[in-house]
Amino acid sequence: MNRILITSLLVLFTSFGFSQRKIDSKFGKGIYNVIAADSSWSMKFGIRFQSLFVANWNVNDSTGFGQATTNSMIRRARLKFGGFAWSPKLKYKIELGLSNKDLGKVSDRTNFAPRMILDAVLKWNFYQNFELWTGQTKIPSNRERVVSSANLQLVDRSHLNKVFNLDRDIGLQLHHHFKLGKQFVVKEAFAFSQGEGRNLVQDNLGGYKYTGRIEFLPFGNFASKGDYVGADLKREPKPKLAVTAIYDWQDRAVKDKASQGTYMSYDTNDDGDIDGYFESNVSALFVDLMFKFKGFSFMGEYAMRDADKIQQSIVNDDLSVTTRTVYVGDGFNAQAGYLFKNNWEIAGRYTQINPKTITGKSAFQQYTLGLSKYIVGHKLKIQTDVSYLTTDGSANSGLMYRMQVDLHF
Repeated sequence: MNRILITSLLVLFTSFGFSQRKIDSKFGKGIYNVIAADSSWSMKFGIRFQSLFVANWNVNDSTGFGQATTNSMIRRARLKFGGFAWSPKLKYKIELGLSNKDLGKVSDRTNFAPRMILDAVLKWNFYQNFELWTGQTKIPSNRERVVSSANLQLVDRSHLNKVFNLDRDIGLQLHHHFKLGKQFVVKEAFAFSQGEGRNLVQDNLGGYKYTGRIEFLPFGNFASKGDYVGADLKREPKPKLAVTAIYDWQDRAVKDKASQGTYMSYDTNDDGDIDGYFESNVSALFVDLMFKFKGFSFMGEYAMRDADKIQQSIVNDDLSVTTRTVYVGDGFNAQAGYLFKNNWEIAGRYTQINPKTITGKSAFQQYTLGLSKYIVGHKLKIQTDVSYLTTDGSANSGLMYRMQVDLHF
């Protein structure tokens, strides 16, 4: 697949180089956008990457700030393709991740291959406001997760998203929207998915995932889908509000965060082979909102996860015990920002995570203050933030500084 990808890119960029012609596009709207002569298909191609610097240190360390750890990385590097096939009512999206963070860990469940494919999904508007999705893409979960990583208000998503999000999966989704009166909009989505995350090639373990989502927009739609864009870049002239509730249930989940996290496997005879997996029915609830008005924005989220079998154990052949625990508990995240007329924005965020005692994990809080300069909206921006994290029952507190440049063609 790597050879095919590299060859395709060489052909594409070589054609650009030899033609030396201007294309009908704008910054951030895709590098190449073509429609067939008979209007039977279209394709838009784009790229984006984020260059990130991170510094962390323990503020209680007596040796001082000199012991800080630093890291520079390409946080994300993506290739994006999209358009329609046969009819404008049948759209497609393909997104490939190239950075190490995008690819994630390999395992036998992915045939030890990098998880390059992020999205590969068809969207069919088969009747009025109904749209059927099939393939691999984001589950209709918490708002912060559904917001693209290219459109975030701060350098990256919060710890709430890291602990509770449903991420991507493969399956079917049904989306619908309608109006109540002149401006009240209601959006619904239902997803039926495999329940083990993206890029699996082995037989499915456990059961399936079922997700329902409903969103209310009492003052009508946001400008340019701004309910899923960080910061009020459109400076909404009238108040806009979106309130959402999501419920997710996974039958016989085999991971400690339902479809995410680590497999709850066991090896009873310690021969290096997995003998089985613990299973648990896991449920999750999310409630979130987005508000924007004249440059001010606020986003709040609450998340909760529970399971019918939180902790399970098995006695191994050598009489040792293997125990696996589902990460259950709840969390809250709130962030707000104000965008000045010169496109500088100051934003703050508070996150609190409360795992249940049985998990053996500690509750913690994180405070973040960020500054962003939007040069071409989210398509070209520089963001920096500083965060303070404190853990209950621990004398150690962490301080983190980040700076990131985001470029999106």
